[in-house]
Amino acid sequence: MPDIRFYHLTRKSLEEALPDLLGRSLDRGWRAVVKARSEDRVESLNQHLWTFDDRAFLPHGSDRDGRPGLQPIWLTVQDENPNGAQVLFLTDGADTENGSLFETVCVLFDGRDDEAVARARGQWTAFKQKGHPMTYWQQNERGGWEKKQETAGSAADQ
Repeated sequence: MPDIRFYHLTRKSLEEALPDLLGRSLDRGWRAVVKARSEDRVESLNQHLWTFDDRAFLPHGSDRDGRPGLQPIWLTVQDENPNGAQVLFLTDGADTENGSLFETVCVLFDGRDDEAVARARGQWTAFKQKGHPMTYWQQNERGGWEKKQETAGSAADQ
């Protein structure tokens, strides 16, 4: 059963926060899948990861690039794990029925968007009812992450 982490974006946009979280994942030796809700959004994130910082590189690809097994970071709209990733990032309200394919599932949501907050609350409730261990992180004044809540999960909730 994967750990579930909620990342409440309050200071930075997804485009600003995602590269850092992906970089940390790669530093741990993890592969990642980033799931978005539309092909247009996948392509937008794909382009952004090439240009977000001229001094950094995050190796990644999507269906347009092919060869998912060679991509440390895979961008998709599918509920899949074609690159053997340890971590799944759910963006823009994307959801998963295949969280068990990963060690960790990260839900990133924009705290300035009421609809995104409501959707994240629904996801929190659904994961909690399934007994997942969960943590809730919120951006602090400096744009870093502060742990606000943690639940151990429970097999009785499954």
